[in-house]
Amino acid sequence: MPIVRDPIDPKLSLYHLLAFYLRFLREKAGLSLTQVGQVIGVARSSVCNMEAGRQRPQEHHLAKLDAKYGTGMLLQLMLWFARMVHDPDWGRQLLRYEEQASAIRSYHGHTIPRQFQTEEYIGALVRAGTVDDPDAEIAERIARQRKLLGREKPAFSLVIMDEGVLASCVGGAAVMRSQLTHLRAVMDLPNVIIRFIPPSAGAHEGFDGPFQIISLEGRDVAYAGAQNGGRLIEGPVEVRDMWTRLDRISAKALPDDASRALVEQYLEKYA
Repeated sequence: MPIVRDPIDPKLSLYHLLAFYLRFLREKAGLSLTQVGQVIGVARSSVCNMEAGRQRPQEHHLAKLDAKYGTGMLLQLMLWFARMVHDPDWGRQLLRYEEQASAIRSYHGHTIPRQFQTEEYIGALVRAGTVDDPDAEIAERIARQRKLLGREKPAFSLVIMDEGVLASCVGGAAVMRSQLTHLRAVMDLPNVIIRFIPPSAGAHEGFDGPFQIISLEGRDVAYAGAQNGGRLIEGPVEVRDMWTRLDRISAKALPDDASRALVEQYLEKYA
């Protein structure tokens, strides 16, 4: 029975073009998925996922394939250009990375991160926006949250937020009381660290916007948020810059115990 592959459209993005060309070169050379996996040191399934656009190859993979196929640095350059331009498929790729992550470290400026939001808090945020179908958007966010938190081994989470997140009365006092009660309970989980930056800390690099660093097997990627979109960052140099930024922001944040006490203080205000 023939293998059914996901359709790959090389016109959709440079990543799809790279995936399309990887399959083309392999088949032209008469190699199996297993044989290519042996060349680059990965499993057959990983090669299949790369050719289907579900997994992105790295420089060292493509350097070996350029040598194998005699393509100079073509594949490595295709990857470089793919990382430099806007990828219309970045949203779905980000979700895949989050599902595979062993750790997600992030800075959130104005809201509690989605994975730790209550349903009422989610609803208040969505209805404050301009979404055409709020109920569908709320349901999608809740389903996404459950998928991430329902993993057999949830990812380690480090979250840094501005204290203003606690002061913003999203949805009213009752919604905030429920949300902060949930957040305080989450802060006691062994795989979660949440810290807050007080206003007295002054300006910091998080003022440029929220971002997260996602640790995968063997490498890290990052995501920088923005109005009406964002940007997925996969280049090692730029990801290292994001690590430096997170370290500097973290230095402004309160310790764990003080952050827990801060949430409890705001809970009293919403009581």
